[in-house]
Amino acid sequence: MHIVLTGAAGYLASWLVPEVLRAPAFAGARLTLVDLAVPHPPSDPRVRVVAGDLGNEAVREAAIDGGVDVVFHLAGILGGAAEGDPALARRVNLDATLALWDDLRAVGAGGRVPRVVYASSIAVFGPPLPDPAGDDSPTFPSLVYGAQKRQVEIALEQYSARGWIDGIALRVPGIVARDGVDARQRSAFLNRLFFAHARGVDLELPVAPDGTTWLLSARRAAESFVAAALLPPESLGRQRAILLPAQRVRIDALVAALAARHPSSSTRIRHVPDADIEAQFARYPELRTPLADALGFRHDGDLDALIDNALAHPD
Repeated sequence: MHIVLTGAAGYLASWLVPEVLRAPAFAGARLTLVDLAVPHPPSDPRVRVVAGDLGNEAVREAAIDGGVDVVFHLAGILGGAAEGDPALARRVNLDATLALWDDLRAVGAGGRVPRVVYASSIAVFGPPLPDPAGDDSPTFPSLVYGAQKRQVEIALEQYSARGWIDGIALRVPGIVARDGVDARQRSAFLNRLFFAHARGVDLELPVAPDGTTWLLSARRAAESFVAAALLPPESLGRQRAILLPAQRVRIDALVAALAARHPSSSTRIRHVPDADIEAQFARYPELRTPLADALGFRHDGDLDALIDNALAHPD
C-alpha cells in the first residue's frame, strides 16, 4: 500500500503523520510526504519526502510514483493568506489540486482507484448560518478560501461519481490549538487564547463574550482523517462532502475554563468585538451532523477533553 500526504509541513499533518504510521490498517504501507519543505520528517523507513510545489507536474509524478492507494490532501493557502493573495490561492488551492485529481484519475484508470481524503472547511458555508446548521446548509462562502474549497468539493464529488477517484471531503471546523499560528489567519485569536493564561500574557479578543464557535482538537481531527480513509466505499453515497462533528463553545466559557487551569495567572482578556470577524468565527448556531454521526465520527466530548487534547503534543 502507498499513502501520499500533501501539506506535510503543516500543523494538522504534525498530528496526522504519526496517526497514519501507527494505524494497524496501514501497517507496512509506504508513506510519501509532500510539501515545499518538510523540516523534520519521521525517521521511519516507511517514509520518504518529495519536496516541491504540487503545481509542478514533476513533483506530482514523483509523489504518486508506482501508484497510490490513499491520498490525504491537506496542502493549501489558508484563510487570511488566501484573501491577501487570491492569485496564489487559486494556483495552490484550485489549479494544483485539480491537476492532482487528474493525475489520480489516470491512476484509477489502471484499476487502482485511490481513496482521496480532502481537507475542506466550514468556510464553504459563509455567514449567516441557519439555526441549526448541518450537512444540508446552503453553501454561500464569503471568503476566497471558502469559495475555493467548495469548488474543489464539487470536482471531488464529480470525479467520485464517475469512478475516477474515491473521494471524501471533510468539512473541518476550527482546529485548536496551534502555537504561533500565522497572524494572517483571522481566526488566530482562538489559538492564542489557549496559551495566554499559561504564559501570563494579556490578549485582546475581536469577539464578544457571548460569541459561539465550533471547535475540534487537532488530535481528534487526525483520527477523523484516518477513519475517513478506511470507510468502505459502499458506506458513502453521492454526497462526499461531510461536516465533521464539533463542540459549540461559548467564548466566555472557554476563557473561564482556560483561566481555571492557571488560577495564579495575571492574564487579562479584553473583548473588542469586530463585527466582520465575529460574523465569520463567533456567531455559530447549533450544529447537526447526522451523516458524520452515522459514519462513526465524533468530536472531543466535552470542554475539558477539548482543552486537554488541544494542549497535548503529537505522539
